[in-house]
Amino acid sequence: MADQIKYWHVTYNDIHNLIRKSTPQIAKEFNPDLLIAIGSCYNTGFFPARVMRTFLREQTTNKTLQIQAIGLSLYEPVEGATAEQLGNEVIRTQWLGPESGKMLLGKHNLIVDEVDDTRKTLHYALSELQKDVETELLNYPESEREALRAKTQFGIFVVHNKLKPKLAELPSGTPYANFCGLAPLNYPWEATIIEEHDARASSDKKSL
Repeated sequence: MADQIKYWHVTYNDIHNLIRKSTPQIAKEFNPDLLIAIGSCYNTGFFPARVMRTFLREQTTNKTLQIQAIGLSLYEPVEGATAEQLGNEVIRTQWLGPESGKMLLGKHNLIVDEVDDTRKTLHYALSELQKDVETELLNYPESEREALRAKTQFGIFVVHNKLKPKLAELPSGTPYANFCGLAPLNYPWEATIIEEHDARASSDKKSL
């Protein structure tokens, strides 16, 4: 049955150009101060975040625009996880550190990932980062918290949003940019022989 699933092969250039086309809208409507790349054994937002940074720096006044990384695992086994957790519970493997909330407070924070599958990982990342902000706000007088909370915003960019039922929802109004598609994608960073991968990508495009 698995052999019947069509995986579309995409090249580095395909991903690069997709991000290039998406960036002007993100720069205009969200103007990120910080990129937060989600990494795991299964997916990685590292490459998309690094490419996006190049274009964002050309289109915004933020010339520093740091990339920070968080590690989350949903489908891949990690040390200390149980069989029951696999596929059901998001496990944190790396975070921003003890001062996560301080790093995020007052900024436009863009979460970047490779794929939005069931949305459990994105929902977890956003929820936990927001909790860190709320913890940091406790260090400020109550009279200042609402203004600081309003200045702290989160947006999301994914390369591929799978058009399938989601197991979690994002808060209403969360900025979200993506390429949508039904078919699974086979990414170039998953290939061992890149020439063969690119040849199959060319063949896939001719079959469209």
